[in-house]
Amino acid sequence: MALAHSPSQVDSRLGALLVTVGVVLLAMLTLYLVGFDQGAISRSGMYMHELMHDGRHLLGLPCH
Repeated sequence: MALAHSPSQVDSRLGALLVTVGVVLLAMLTLYLVGFDQGAISRSGMYMHELMHDGRHLLGLPCH
């Protein structure tokens, strides 16, 4: 007879909570980099600066 492990609801809720927190933190980091960074982190040349600048226009954030 084989024993099968069935995850409890607590395990699945904890996993879902961790994924949700991870997604929210990644979204906040992305919003910061695109919306408010103004080139302080993206020092890899004009390509990255222009990409972030276009992202601000796409999101409707003021940048000028």
